[in-house]
Amino acid sequence: MSIKERLNVDVKTALKGGDKERVGVIRQILAAIKQVEVDTRKDQDDAGILSIFDKMVKQRRESIEQFAAANRTDLVDKESYEIDVIQGYLPKALGEQEIAALIEAALAESGAKTMKDMAKVMAILKPQIAGRGDFGAVSGIVKKRLG
Repeated sequence: MSIKERLNVDVKTALKGGDKERVGVIRQILAAIKQVEVDTRKDQDDAGILSIFDKMVKQRRESIEQFAAANRTDLVDKESYEIDVIQGYLPKALGEQEIAALIEAALAESGAKTMKDMAKVMAILKPQIAGRGDFGAVSGIVKKRLG
């Protein structure tokens, strides 16, 4: 079952169960997917949806920082719940050793030696890590290795 199909099934289940908060989050996810599909004029596959999820989680983490600074714990809790729901659709997160192994393989495959080759390495890593790890952290590790 694709992620989009799973979302549609889960929204119906949440509606039947009366879980209004979960219904709201899943509808936000479906709206974000639909918006990207309208903008790009093509259906999103699971890889595209995972990148949408990454962006949504990142936005919510930034919001949590701002709400925490403003001492708005109610909004921090809401955003945290939304992150939990979104992460429920993401594949199992990669561990540090798995990420290190993927980076080593990408460096070998691309033949990267300098910072000029970073784009090649990141192009190889992006589909492998999408939705399964923090791409910003991975980018930092690759910079250290090439720098």
